[in-house]
Amino acid sequence: MKPAEAAKLGTTLVEWHAASGRHDLPWQRDRTPYRVWVSEIMLQQTQVATVIPYFERFMARFPGVVALADAPSDEVLHLWTGLGYYARARNLHRAAQRVRDEFGGEFPRDYASVASLPGIGRSTAGAILALSLGARHAILDGNVKRVLARAFGIQGSPAERAIEQRLWELSEACTPLESVDVYTQAVMDLGATVCTRRRPACALCPLAARCSAHFSGRQHEIPAPKRREAPAARARRARRCWMVVALDTEGAVLLERRPERGIWGGLWCLPEFDTESAARAFAQNHLRALSLQPRSLGTVRHSFTHYDLEILPVLAECAGFQSGSVMEPARTLWYNPSREEGRVRIGLPAPIKELLETLTQGIR
Repeated sequence: MKPAEAAKLGTTLVEWHAASGRHDLPWQRDRTPYRVWVSEIMLQQTQVATVIPYFERFMARFPGVVALADAPSDEVLHLWTGLGYYARARNLHRAAQRVRDEFGGEFPRDYASVASLPGIGRSTAGAILALSLGARHAILDGNVKRVLARAFGIQGSPAERAIEQRLWELSEACTPLESVDVYTQAVMDLGATVCTRRRPACALCPLAARCSAHFSGRQHEIPAPKRREAPAARARRARRCWMVVALDTEGAVLLERRPERGIWGGLWCLPEFDTESAARAFAQNHLRALSLQPRSLGTVRHSFTHYDLEILPVLAECAGFQSGSVMEPARTLWYNPSREEGRVRIGLPAPIKELLETLTQGIR
């Protein structure tokens, strides 16, 4: 496809979307800037099928931006538990508080204000305004990069600054003057359902007849991946840690709030240690023990983007803290996973949530 044909791409995709695009996603109903914003943040690095139930629960609890801003951070993280990339939830909450405090509780409708909010970049800001208001703003998420790179035969990795800038220019040129909301949804849908990273369904693509990558048989090579690192540097890392499962006589478990930055930032987690001896020393020095020796539970494994984590839980049955134990009250919590009534709503990392659910099934 030649750059001069960029405007035709928009028209083609608007027509294609009417018959083949997605029309029944929950954030497509009652499209407000707030609802679109939440969906766009949830959809970052996460599949649509995974996001749908989270979005619906989130909207039921936080129907508007002020409700989200006023909520405790623990409750926001609780509803995010299992969705991953928790910095998104923390930024969402901070941005809602700014909207409440600086914009009178009304989600802003100008690009500069939207882009200034935490966790919202250039493409996300454009998508929010284009999808909810039909305002003409180009977008360039991962799906759109792939569609445009293949359609126009852009060689090189989108991670390279010059290539990304060229794709932004093409995105601007392809975005139509009218039906911007439909086009924006269409180009994202095409990348997500047809022009996929692996095994693109070129026979179903409305751009196939003019697509440079398809015409040259290079759809599996474009866009080019990031430049690979040396094999030694690419080796997947593995990490092991020990966590104390301090279980009191009422079935409550001791949790600690993690620092805001880093893995599982702001979530509640079991006390974590680099060695088994350190975990056992913590139990012996801080807990009023009922059992003479802490004992190990089964290993829990969890994979992150760049490394694998092996958690070795150490169960310590206890009767609370020892007298004189110095623990920061604001960062510790005795949490009873078996009592639904009155249970505190908190954010838990997925493997810790699973471990606590196992405890409720009778592991003592």
